[in-house]
Amino acid sequence: MQLDRLDARLLSIVQNHNRHSSEELGAMVGLSATAVQRRLKRLREAGVIEAEVAVVKPKSVGRPIAMLVLVTLERERADIVDRFKQSIRQTPEVMNGYYVTGDADFVLIVTAESMEDYEVFTRKFFYENPDIKGFKTMVVMDRVKTGFSVPIDFDHFS
Repeated sequence: MQLDRLDARLLSIVQNHNRHSSEELGAMVGLSATAVQRRLKRLREAGVIEAEVAVVKPKSVGRPIAMLVLVTLERERADIVDRFKQSIRQTPEVMNGYYVTGDADFVLIVTAESMEDYEVFTRKFFYENPDIKGFKTMVVMDRVKTGFSVPIDFDHFS
């Protein structure tokens, strides 16, 4: 999909605050509310906008602990990788999962109610999975920045 400067400006705004009305967005980028709605619809349908979510403070819902977990698979076969990707998608405790290069095969961001809760999770998710060779856990001490905003360089758009 070909994006222009107006698309880029809209994306820059809505990825940081998606509660603006079409009228407000139009005023910010110089379009009518109807034109904004059409562009946003096109961006959603094309998959440029993948999701529109609220970022929830984990502690406020009883999940104050987060871990970064490096996972190494027993072997890197396509069926094993695909199976593990599917298990990541189906596991609500895994907030984010990335298939990566380097010493580990995957990096996960996992949330838990307590360290005891995380231990139960590791037994079920890691130890009972024969495809996993090993994993290393790093406990997050402070959530410094959270989000999915992608920097947009307006010079790349006409």
